[in-house]
Amino acid sequence: MTATSHLGSPTPTQPNSGTGQKQPAGSRRTRAPGPGPYPWVMAGSIVVAVLGAALSLNGVFRGWAWFMPLITTVVVVALTLAVLRALRARPLLATLGSFATLAGILSFTFCRQESLAGFIPTAGTFAAVGRLIKRAAETVVSESAPVAPNAGIVFVMCACLGLLVILIDALAVPLAMPAASGIGLLAVMVVPATIKPQSVGVAGFIGAAVGYLLILGCSHWFAPDARLQSGSGRGAGQFRRSVVTGGLALALTMVVPLAIPGFETGTFPQGSRLSPWGTSNGLNPMITLGNSLRSPTGAGRITYATSSSAPLYLRSVTIDHFDGETWAPDDRSAERRVGADRIEAGYAVQGEVVNAVTSVNAGLFTSPYLPAPFAPASVNGLNGRWTWDPATLSIMSTETTTRAQRYVVFSAAPKVTAQSLSQASAVPQGISDDFLRIPGNLPDIVRQTADSVTASAGSNYGKALALQKYLRSGEFTYSLQAPVQNGYDGNGLSVLADFLAVKSGYCVHFSSAMAVMARAEGIPSRIAVGYAPGRLTGESVALVGQGSFPEYEVDARDAHAWPELYFEGLGWVPFEPTPSRGVVPEYATESSVPTNLSTNADEKEVLTTPAPATPAPVPLPGVDTPAAGSASVNPLPTIAAATAGVLVLLGFLWSPRLSRTVLRRRRLNRKPPDEADAVMPGYKDPAPELAWAELQDLATDYGLPSTPSETPRHFSARLRSSAALGDTGGMDDAAHVAVSSLTSDFERQRYGRGAVAAQAAAQTAAQTAAQAATPPAATRIAVVRESMRHNARWLVRFRADWLPPSMMRRWVHALGAPFRALAALGKAVGWAVARGWRMLRGLLPQRR
Repeated sequence: MTATSHLGSPTPTQPNSGTGQKQPAGSRRTRAPGPGPYPWVMAGSIVVAVLGAALSLNGVFRGWAWFMPLITTVVVVALTLAVLRALRARPLLATLGSFATLAGILSFTFCRQESLAGFIPTAGTFAAVGRLIKRAAETVVSESAPVAPNAGIVFVMCACLGLLVILIDALAVPLAMPAASGIGLLAVMVVPATIKPQSVGVAGFIGAAVGYLLILGCSHWFAPDARLQSGSGRGAGQFRRSVVTGGLALALTMVVPLAIPGFETGTFPQGSRLSPWGTSNGLNPMITLGNSLRSPTGAGRITYATSSSAPLYLRSVTIDHFDGETWAPDDRSAERRVGADRIEAGYAVQGEVVNAVTSVNAGLFTSPYLPAPFAPASVNGLNGRWTWDPATLSIMSTETTTRAQRYVVFSAAPKVTAQSLSQASAVPQGISDDFLRIPGNLPDIVRQTADSVTASAGSNYGKALALQKYLRSGEFTYSLQAPVQNGYDGNGLSVLADFLAVKSGYCVHFSSAMAVMARAEGIPSRIAVGYAPGRLTGESVALVGQGSFPEYEVDARDAHAWPELYFEGLGWVPFEPTPSRGVVPEYATESSVPTNLSTNADEKEVLTTPAPATPAPVPLPGVDTPAAGSASVNPLPTIAAATAGVLVLLGFLWSPRLSRTVLRRRRLNRKPPDEADAVMPGYKDPAPELAWAELQDLATDYGLPSTPSETPRHFSARLRSSAALGDTGGMDDAAHVAVSSLTSDFERQRYGRGAVAAQAAAQTAAQTAAQAATPPAATRIAVVRESMRHNARWLVRFRADWLPPSMMRRWVHALGAPFRALAALGKAVGWAVARGWRMLRGLLPQRR
């Protein structure tokens, strides 16, 4: 007899193989059943699931130009897997083949010119991929959704979803865990759920759900064991299981948002998103600004008090780099200076200077950029290491954040008047040409609009006033939703062109439009991101040597962007082109009456209220007593994060037990063979093999693993004589009988003779009668398992239930597969080199 595998995966033998007997005359040689439609149906299901989930990315990417490359990538990778599985390739070979195909299709689609034959990666291909990834990173950092589908971001998306196809196939086929494929689909939908105001959307949710149900149905409909993937369909019972499993998954999808803290109001997929970190507290430049404005509750509350008589803007970061697709900050790391106790502008300022003192309490606001009034001359009270840029005076830190910082800013800005601006006609000196740079592909509508609006202006000041007046005119409307609904919620050139055509948007669009059109007219410009003037809290703050001043507050709803234009001798001068937002500076108004103070709390103007007559003074930063009116900590994000962490930990700890249970059920809950299959010559029922594999794994879990040199009978005898199964003749006698019968069934199935057609019917009848007298394999395995649990110590029982050695051995074996493949490849290459060397030596003339 031959030895069995200790891994519990015996290989079915061909009839009459190795028996030394001739095949009876007139009998037909039987072949193992082919894979049938299983690989193709599974590949189609995966394609539907991935592409269906990808529908939710519409709105993250602008338009649909990105979808065709994605379809090509997903379909080609899935077809490769289907072909390899149809050819009965080993699981590792199929996976490696799909990786090679993914690399080829990505090279063909995005790096054709740098690749050999258009699809074979070369060194040039990897360099091109590096450029694409860098471009994608810049898009993520500097654009807000929906982003323009440039080559970099589409490449990353196709690569990620191609890898997702391979992952889902591995989970559904070799690892036999199709239900876990939903994790990959959920990962795709998390992106739009956290970025798009409309969340995943109906189309994306339905597409992913249909694909997920198809994967589950395909796995349940066809043979449950990875070694027996035949094309034979299953009965109505399997179909009902598929429906029940899928229905439970969908029901959980609808119920979970109502049960777990951190989900926002609404029903998934419309507006209900898991957000364990809560609403974003940081002001990420030009990216989350729109989402911050749309936030129903203001987060990241900042309070401040100032001696300035003018409405105060808190400025966090300067956006000055524009490449045509995005506005982005240039941190100028090499030019930054350490320490914010003394800050000097990198350009000359003439005339009268207005000094002010501002006390700021950042509270829960978290950002590497420090909110401060312009132009800061000194900042006291900061914790940590902070640096500042001489060109923009922006203050930032790479080691700490603004959270819980309380500091005092001394600012000194030139006094700007309409008269001084009109006289500042000199050519700008001492600033970089980057502030005048515009892309060569500037849309015609942008240049034509700038020229027509400023046609009658004779100076840069007149042009700036004309641009601001045009954008604040009745032709434009302020709207947080119009850019999202019309697909131009961003800050690139195409977005700017759409905004000037639709004439509706919010501060990002108005400030970008004025900055770009100012550059088109020869005026240096940049964009400042921070907070518009806030609301009175009713408290006051005592500033040393200055007296008491009313306290203001701002939050995420007051996040704002405004353009700054450079005038020689005055420096950077802010303007306010966004209608009904912020405060138009007095030098930029057509009359001497200043406009009312407003915020982004709603679509209407919000007037400030006067400070109370007898305010209670609040100490400056540095005093242990917290400022009055500080924001209370919202416990829901912490609870949600803790809940999510606990759920992930429980899922990780439960995964070995779940995998072992699923494997046991798939082995033992097989449908009996059809009568037509059972009478076929050479047919052998695989049920005894599966039951024997389960018995070996069960013994391994309780400390009695089989060895490669052991015969089934020897292993059975060792198991029945061990203490793990107890003594015969007592309570464990049924377990001994069950082990003996399972061994006999396996030996009969593995080593029994093949029968001709005339004998098959008789054998089938005898087996049917024997099965009627013998309990099913699942029942016998349950008896053995109960006996082993009864005789084992609690630590052994715990290990068998939660860390089963048989399953852990499989996982370790799977983790080592890549290393074994590399070793085999190295060995094959070594043999090929040695053989080539021997052949070469044979061709060379021998020395005599």
